[in-house]
Amino acid sequence: MEIKNLIRSSLNLLHLDLTKNLEYDRLTKAIMKKILKPDSCCIDVGCHRGEILDIMLRLAPKGKHYAIEPIPSLFEQLCQNYKGKAEIFSFALSESAGTTTFQFVKNAPAYSGIRKRSYAVSKPEIEEIQVELNTLDKIIPAGQQIDFIKIDVEGGEFGVLKGGRQLLSKYKPVVIFECGLGASDYYGTKPKDLYHFVTSETGLRISTLKSFIGHGDILSVEQFETCFNTNSEYYFVAHN
Repeated sequence: MEIKNLIRSSLNLLHLDLTKNLEYDRLTKAIMKKILKPDSCCIDVGCHRGEILDIMLRLAPKGKHYAIEPIPSLFEQLCQNYKGKAEIFSFALSESAGTTTFQFVKNAPAYSGIRKRSYAVSKPEIEEIQVELNTLDKIIPAGQQIDFIKIDVEGGEFGVLKGGRQLLSKYKPVVIFECGLGASDYYGTKPKDLYHFVTSETGLRISTLKSFIGHGDILSVEQFETCFNTNSEYYFVAHN
């Protein structure tokens, strides 16, 4: 895993985008470097092994950071690795609290999520586990300024956004989130609904990662729907 991460970091450094995901990794890091200040406060939803959390801690060492990871083994490892550095939660986030079944893809954990979806592995080994559900608005203390959020939960991003309505509306953080066919559609997400929620209920706007870095155009609802339906883009930035 360390060798794989080293190769990924080297390709990012050289701007060698061999895949769309590598491009999104590079652009995510560029956005974080652009917007984060030493005292910025961040949330990593779908923290996995802490790759993005590491960058949050490096760029914003004086900030308050939160990480959410429902897979028990990964949660336990995060607690060991980031004790005293970040607050770690074992919830799956959505628009309401409770409990839910969770599809843990044992041979490809990064694809794990509340619902089954299409997987880029030929024989996914799925173990259905029970996890606690919660919302951003419930777990982040009232009055806690939040400047940046990364959401990568394999299709359930709209639920996470709706569960953070108050936080998003009040603090207007920059939010990087995934949304596209092959994942979001398994949750019944309609791009028009997500777009109108973000723009009308939280007051944020939506751009592609490239446009945000280059001060480019804001996406219209029609453009966002086209991105979704064609998967020409599936990572976006919500911002003030």
